[in-house]
Amino acid sequence: MNAPVAKPWVLDIAPYIPGRSTTDDGRKAVKLSSNENPLGTSPAARAAFERAATSLERYPDAAAHELRDALATHHDLDPARIIYGNGSDEVLHLAAGAFAGPGDEVIYVNYGFSVYPIAARRVGATPVVAPDNDYATDIGAILACVTERTRVVFIANPNNPTGTFATREEIARLHAGLRADILLVIDHAYAEYIDEAVDDGAMELARNAPNVLVTRTFSKLYGLAAERIGWGYASAAIIEAMHRIRLPFGITIAGTAAAIAALNDRDFADRTRAHNAKWRDWFNAEIARLGNAGLRAVPSQANFVLVLFEGDLTAQAAYQGLMDAGYIVRWLPGQGLPHGLRITIGTEAETRAVIDILNNLVADARNAAMSG
Repeated sequence: MNAPVAKPWVLDIAPYIPGRSTTDDGRKAVKLSSNENPLGTSPAARAAFERAATSLERYPDAAAHELRDALATHHDLDPARIIYGNGSDEVLHLAAGAFAGPGDEVIYVNYGFSVYPIAARRVGATPVVAPDNDYATDIGAILACVTERTRVVFIANPNNPTGTFATREEIARLHAGLRADILLVIDHAYAEYIDEAVDDGAMELARNAPNVLVTRTFSKLYGLAAERIGWGYASAAIIEAMHRIRLPFGITIAGTAAAIAALNDRDFADRTRAHNAKWRDWFNAEIARLGNAGLRAVPSQANFVLVLFEGDLTAQAAYQGLMDAGYIVRWLPGQGLPHGLRITIGTEAETRAVIDILNNLVADARNAAMSG
């Protein structure tokens, strides 16, 4: 009997696998696998969310005027050039959907965010992976991958899952090397964690260049992962094309209210940044002390660290050992990182506990190697 057959490019998609929150035996664990905010959510955002719960019978504003106005004021942008979606994931999908299709190529970096190949394949485009430079974005390698079929280039800055950062000069070089008909998408999901004195120039490009889209999210620093509020900024022509395929009611009333309140709670955002910077630096220093055991932290500007395991203790064994102790981190063999763990910077207690467990696992692996 005949039956509907999915398009071959859809069947080629490797489904997105989210970070786990339970152990193999079903125990709820400390979740350090999805880069969520360890300080929770702004109290002002929670209060706004609760107040909005009185309007559950109403559709949200399909134009998201209040959110766009709040974002425009906060970032000094034109509200008409802001698009919004169900997390920045939807905005990334809109970019591929509006500007790529069968026969086109979409470039992203090795060890890049796993949504990029999904977004490309979903519309029948061909993903092209640019080689990395020691886990960091290699601008020359990206430009070398450009062909007459290239339509979109995705780059996360800071990158996920490596945490690496491309400088303002590198982003400018990338943009200058691309044809005007290629859309450069700069994914800023972790931009709020970048050191305050550092600016990659992406938003300035989005303000002035006709082929640059910057995407952002409320899921990370603002602690609103459950509400899936994402947005992007680009030229009027890019935004108008993306609006044509956007979900009509992609963000909720309560989520919008929470996002606006979170945006205005500068104290919570500052505390989150300070906490992350302090404990990321401490975590990196502790991993450096384990360097003689083959552990290495990739330099990160995000709220996580990619730890590489190149000694007696393997990443898989460390992942299992942390899980057995009640801590879930992200092991990514499917993204070419069987030797690495992406570890979210948690609370002080969680971060200290992860280091204690790793120290014990390293000692056990060394003793096993010596006895073997």
